[in-house]
Amino acid sequence: MKVVLLSTYELGHQPFGLASPAAWLGEAGASVRCIDLAVEGLNEDAVREARLIAVYLPMHTATRIAGTLVPRLKGLNREAHLCFYGLYAPLNEVYLRQLGAGTILGGEFETGLLSLYRRLAANGAGQQRSQSEPLIHLANQRFRVPDRSGLPELSSYAYLDLGNGESRIAGYTEASRGCKHLCRHCPVVPVYGGRFHIVQRDVVMEDIRRQVAAGARHITFGDPDFFNGIGHALKLVEAFHQAFPDLTYDATIKVEHLLQHRRHLATLATTGCLFVTTAVESIDDRVLELLEKDHTRDDFIRAVALAREAGLTLSPTFIPFLPWTTLTGYIDLLELLAELDLIAYVAPIQLAIRLLVTERSRLLEIPELKARIGAFDAALLSYRWEHADPRVDSLQRRVQKIVEKGEADGEGRAQIFARIWRVAADAADLPGRAPPASLNRGSETPVPCLSEPWYCCAEPTTNQLAGV
Repeated sequence: MKVVLLSTYELGHQPFGLASPAAWLGEAGASVRCIDLAVEGLNEDAVREARLIAVYLPMHTATRIAGTLVPRLKGLNREAHLCFYGLYAPLNEVYLRQLGAGTILGGEFETGLLSLYRRLAANGAGQQRSQSEPLIHLANQRFRVPDRSGLPELSSYAYLDLGNGESRIAGYTEASRGCKHLCRHCPVVPVYGGRFHIVQRDVVMEDIRRQVAAGARHITFGDPDFFNGIGHALKLVEAFHQAFPDLTYDATIKVEHLLQHRRHLATLATTGCLFVTTAVESIDDRVLELLEKDHTRDDFIRAVALAREAGLTLSPTFIPFLPWTTLTGYIDLLELLAELDLIAYVAPIQLAIRLLVTERSRLLEIPELKARIGAFDAALLSYRWEHADPRVDSLQRRVQKIVEKGEADGEGRAQIFARIWRVAADAADLPGRAPPASLNRGSETPVPCLSEPWYCCAEPTTNQLAGV
């Protein structure tokens, strides 16, 4: 039986979410075709011939793009069984059913995809359309080594930019899924509910070996939090460095874990970790408490210092536009980034992101937010909300446009930051406020980062939507 696995966007990475189920389905006898629309066109012949079309939805941006794709898929093949899987699939069940989904799979989705394939192979794509697989599957599973043979070459994807003119081909893998934390705004929480699952170390290492053979010189560990299982993570990076002493990697780690496991930061540095992404979200302690992030503004500042002492680059992420954001608070964020010499370390899109309130979000537990939000907008994948101060929403739109244009024009981070500073100062009625003195240093600092400029919870650009 012919199966199409389709991805629309995964932060510039070669999709683990296609390669992993491709291995499971191929082992079961399926003829699998992987299509990654982030780097290649839609293979219409493959879509026409498929009896199962499964679309991977790991994040907000990917899901928004996928929504615009469905009419085209249906126009090519109305008889195929349409499945959506990944983190954002169960969060948007109603919307996806309206689009024509026959099956929706969240959590550890490989097991469900395998069950679906066997069901359709036995009964036909046009029969037994009602879903028998659980919407969210959280039982432990034995992973297969991802099959990346049907995906575009790694050189087609985002690369590592060392900031000094050197670049490296980058690979991507996952050592765990889910998260043991319950941050209110996080889309992982409604699906995994504080649970996380380990990908067996031998599977991760073999996946890395194959990507190295395909040209990778840097690996991104895409776990929601690499230190959820600290023992697993440390054994993995030690094995990684022993096997590939010249390779580098990056990972995502909570501020709380950076402080809790500070003695292991040096281990990261000595095993090849170039940078750590950390979800700071806000520098306002009240907001951090509302989000239940389990860190404070001072904790963030300490984490920056600890990372530098260990020789690690810290790449903070933010949600600067929330219902509690003030214009002076936004200026405060920009000033703190400048004070900490982080202008070059923060991707510009991080200064434009607006809070998304998904279905099942724990944000709905906050009375003051619940009283202010509007109806759920299925097409936008979020409850609608407007800031009490219209100037804040206006600033967010202006910053978003600055970032989108700046990235498209190839501007540097310091240059984009300067533009953002000017519109923020203007919005706060501080048009003469001088930009931070450290702004010029931002353009001189070589900072390693991946070349993909966008982010998982950012609204897709016009070009991204038009690309499908």
